[in-house]
Amino acid sequence: MDKRLNNLGLCNKARGLVGGTDIVIDYIRQSKVKYVFLANDASANTQKKVLDKCKFYNIEVDLSFSSNEISLAIGKENKMVIGITNESFLKILKK
Repeated sequence: MDKRLNNLGLCNKARGLVGGTDIVIDYIRQSKVKYVFLANDASANTQKKVLDKCKFYNIEVDLSFSSNEISLAIGKENKMVIGITNESFLKILKK
């Protein structure tokens, strides 16, 4: 398993991330999300919605993982989009 996925699990336990398309987009609008993981198997509509919002607000998007990998890493089912809200975990994830 990728080390970043392990760190996502830790970030989730520390309440440093939010999950779900609508919630993440809402947090992006409020400037609370610093980085977004978008599942590479998300629907075209979801990808367009999230990518457009992230581009507008200058937020980096990572498309490295599938929804299954993201969901397993954070221990929740069917997560296509998660947003990192914790600056400290963002630094760890970017290493």
